[in-house]
Amino acid sequence: MQLKLSEEDAAFREELRTYFTTKIPQEIRDAVAARHELTKEQIVEAQRILNAGGYAVPHWPVEWGGRGWTELQRHIWHEELQRACVPIPLAFNASMVGPVIAAFGSQEQKEKFLPKTANLDIWWSQGFSEPDAGSDLASLRTTAVRDGDDFIVNGQKTWTTLGQYGDWIFCLVRTDPDAKKQAGISFLLIDMTTPGLTVRPIELIDGGHEVNEVWFEDVRVPAENLVGELNHGWDYAKFLLGNERVGVAPVGATKRVLANAKKWAGDQLSDPLVASRIVELENELLALELTALRVAANSADGKPHPASSVLKLKGTELQQAVSELVVDLAGSASLASGAADDATDLDFWTRRSTPAYLNLRKASIYGGSNEIQRQIISRTILGL
Repeated sequence: MQLKLSEEDAAFREELRTYFTTKIPQEIRDAVAARHELTKEQIVEAQRILNAGGYAVPHWPVEWGGRGWTELQRHIWHEELQRACVPIPLAFNASMVGPVIAAFGSQEQKEKFLPKTANLDIWWSQGFSEPDAGSDLASLRTTAVRDGDDFIVNGQKTWTTLGQYGDWIFCLVRTDPDAKKQAGISFLLIDMTTPGLTVRPIELIDGGHEVNEVWFEDVRVPAENLVGELNHGWDYAKFLLGNERVGVAPVGATKRVLANAKKWAGDQLSDPLVASRIVELENELLALELTALRVAANSADGKPHPASSVLKLKGTELQQAVSELVVDLAGSASLASGAADDATDLDFWTRRSTPAYLNLRKASIYGGSNEIQRQIISRTILGL
């Protein structure tokens, strides 16, 4: 089977490449290429430039900034962002809460939140996981009790990525304690400056501060911030998680790191074991890329395709495998993880290799753990 872009889609790809490589500041793209951690300001600047060109939320409804692209065009957009080393629009805004508000929110919520969400004037955080409710998300225990025109929220969320930057947080809360699991959950929007809400950092294994725990102690939330219907939050969460998995296989970014690894390998490329390992990863990435293209080309209804679980599963496995290769290529230099530039003569990529490897252990967990993806594949694709 030969996959080839039409002339129209090829021209579309060139349009994207031109915009991404001329409009996004070079220092931001260089930081992404070097695998540096971006600042909040860089992330916001990049998304606002994308939004100004109509490239931040192309999958949203047209009236709220969408472009009406085909699934294949959206796939090309995602791959070209990675190819040009442009930061992907903040997922919490662009791929998670934005589509939920657009699909299920009130007109007032759409007008209040969607323009600011697309432009990253509001930085959203995700309040789903809890200490005892991760993959089994329906076991969550954070409560929201109606009190007049408000809900009173109490509980704890954890693994809140970049929550230290958050302005608002979208939360799954239990509003009917007597209902069975999913049936008693609602979807609530909460201002993170509200009294009683506390964000506490979690230090990761790579030494970074990327995730947080969020505590709610009698946090008063206006009832108008309820999205959709009371106790229907699980339906909206499934919609959100389906969108989260679309594009979760970072083929372009992983290919870029692997291409750099070939440069970093130097004389090690003469080792047949190293060479064969790289070739095998290149072949698997090509197979994944072709699979992603087939999925995009055959998704006509705009709904998440069941095969997105395959892409997520294999994509994260390859992402982790490439990070492990880079650690091995760095050898003993990888032990200097996190060392300052003036503290060593080692190349930055060697010092970054171990933190990147450790950080990417999460890739097989977020967006629905790979074990959950295997269950989805067995049920929806294989019919087991």
